[in-house]
Amino acid sequence: MTAAYTVTAAAMVLVAVVVDLFVLRTRLLGSLTWWLTYPIVLVFQLLSNGVLSSAGVVHYRPDTILGLRVFHAPVEDLGFGFALVLATLSVWVWRERRESKA
Repeated sequence: MTAAYTVTAAAMVLVAVVVDLFVLRTRLLGSLTWWLTYPIVLVFQLLSNGVLSSAGVVHYRPDTILGLRVFHAPVEDLGFGFALVLATLSVWVWRERRESKA
């Protein structure tokens, strides 16, 4: 088992966390707002991923994932989604703060 998808997903989560906490210093992960609103994103991610996976639109090679699924979605997809949303919002908040100081 190569678990390439798993390793990449974990790396992307780590990169997003480092960008949030240490590079841009937006500290979204430390805010209550993040943890209260992220579940909304997660619900829609699970819904869309579940529909696409169960309908056979998306296929995953078994040798590249752990095999753990949450409502048809490989757990790695949850990591990718988390990283994508965190990185995007970190940049957004950072730019907004930078523009408000100018």
